[in-house]
Amino acid sequence: MLSPNAIGPLRPMRGLRTDRTLQTIVTGHAFVQNLRRGHYELATDVPPALRVAAAFTELARAI
Repeated sequence: MLSPNAIGPLRPMRGLRTDRTLQTIVTGHAFVQNLRRGHYELATDVPPALRVAAAFTELARAI
């Protein structure tokens, strides 16, 4: 078994150094999962495999 000193100190992943950054990643991931599952009225007329791409196209046009 390796001692903790043998592997060095644990460091956060690059870009995930703050709770705010991590929260942004988690929120975005949840949004994409909800899009895929059809929980929003975005891209409901396309097959599930294409739903995320179509939803982002609709959102881009709305903005």
